[in-house]
Amino acid sequence: MSDQDILVLFKNGQRDKAFKKLYRLYPRIEKLVLSKGGNKADANDVFQEALIILNRNLETSNFKLTSSFYTYLYSVSRFVWSDIQKNLSKQQLQQLNAQEVEVFQAVIEEKKYQLAEHAFLEIGKRCQQLLQLFYHKAMSFHDIANVMQFKSSKIAKNQKYKCLQKAKDIYKTKLKSVQS
Repeated sequence: MSDQDILVLFKNGQRDKAFKKLYRLYPRIEKLVLSKGGNKADANDVFQEALIILNRNLETSNFKLTSSFYTYLYSVSRFVWSDIQKNLSKQQLQQLNAQEVEVFQAVIEEKKYQLAEHAFLEIGKRCQQLLQLFYHKAMSFHDIANVMQFKSSKIAKNQKYKCLQKAKDIYKTKLKSVQS
């Protein structure tokens, strides 16, 4: 039976017959879920959810099936399974006990600290010196201008801003590459 014949069954209110035809596609969807780390029960749940989504879409008057039923159900099943996996990951994180959460957060903070330190080392000696004078030695911009031989405290302030911006940009770039 073709996809067009199945569509006609749906339009004529013969949903049971149409769904029986669609259930022939289940083994292929099961294979997808099994290949992505799921089990047969997961595959059954995913397929049922995909059929529910298909049914809802068929009930809307503006729905047009632009592919085969198999392609449609396969795509929907992939997204449903992906969503289930994301929710499982969130649930697993929620099940961590307080000590595990503390350790996890400490590891994340250490990684951020290392990235910030790396960004500081990459900004160059002159920027490092300026930021150390301002933050560690708590020097005024007037004093920093004298030490670093800037023409004015305004230039020292502007340079501090540029150095911080450069460090932030490096930090963000490194953070994105770690998260990818």
